[in-house]
Amino acid sequence: MLKHLQEILRLKEEKNALILAHNYQSRDVQEVADFVGDSLELCIKALELEDPDIVVFCGVDFMAETAAIINPCKKILIPDGGAECPMAHMLSAEDIRRAKILYPDAAVVLYVNSLAEAKAEADILCTSANAVQVVESLPNEMILFGPDRNLAGYVSQRVDKKIIPLPEDGHCYVHKMFHRGYLHFLREQYPDAEILIHPECDPEVQSLADEVLSTGGMVHHVARSQGETFIVGTEVDMITRLQRENPDKTFIPALNEAICENMKLHTVEKVKNCLLNEEVRVQVDEETAKRAKKAILRMFKVSKN
Repeated sequence: MLKHLQEILRLKEEKNALILAHNYQSRDVQEVADFVGDSLELCIKALELEDPDIVVFCGVDFMAETAAIINPCKKILIPDGGAECPMAHMLSAEDIRRAKILYPDAAVVLYVNSLAEAKAEADILCTSANAVQVVESLPNEMILFGPDRNLAGYVSQRVDKKIIPLPEDGHCYVHKMFHRGYLHFLREQYPDAEILIHPECDPEVQSLADEVLSTGGMVHHVARSQGETFIVGTEVDMITRLQRENPDKTFIPALNEAICENMKLHTVEKVKNCLLNEEVRVQVDEETAKRAKKAILRMFKVSKN
């Protein structure tokens, strides 16, 4: 580990590189990263990039694609090219085009957890942190929302618009693991704990939460909360960041088995080899990137208001 870390530090300086990591990365990968964040925080960071020539993105495919769309002149690398988001692959550009024909008056709002080709068909993007704000910003009374059905349902409960999930059963396999029974058990075991649940979880799981929050929302909430103990309903390594930033508080995973195997494909050794060999490079064709970037920038404009 130490040997890999020393080599990473040397290569970063030599190649003017920056390492970005999602909150769901392993502890070791988070520790070698220059910045750790949720999808929105990483999007914003990617938009702000000026100095580095190379960006190593420790996340899944759609995240690296988004960085490549925003920064076409920079070399965007991902340590393991097999790190794909299954949910993002549940929605194709053709699916969206067919839905547009069926619902010509609907706006298309896509979760950033979508592929570049799908983003190119969207009117605007959102993250779990700003989804309600984005939908409320649109004049349309009907919204095609994808690819996560549970996030669509979460938004639908908070806006006065018709939300149509696209596809009908898009989901995150990790967040589908959580269930009410075990949360009831944890509530009994830790009666003073706050339950924080991600909006990609099923509605019946969300209903047991004290707060339904994006991972970035969890970070901000815990920092402000007077609470001392938190039950965290999302991928288990979210607790790595929460514990690092709040060492005096206690965090309990709502499910120890909630592990995103796709995120965990990245390792410190692969980060080192990625920098050394400058592979695997993530690129998006110019026309797709041009159209997708418009939807991304519209999201940023809404988020700033």
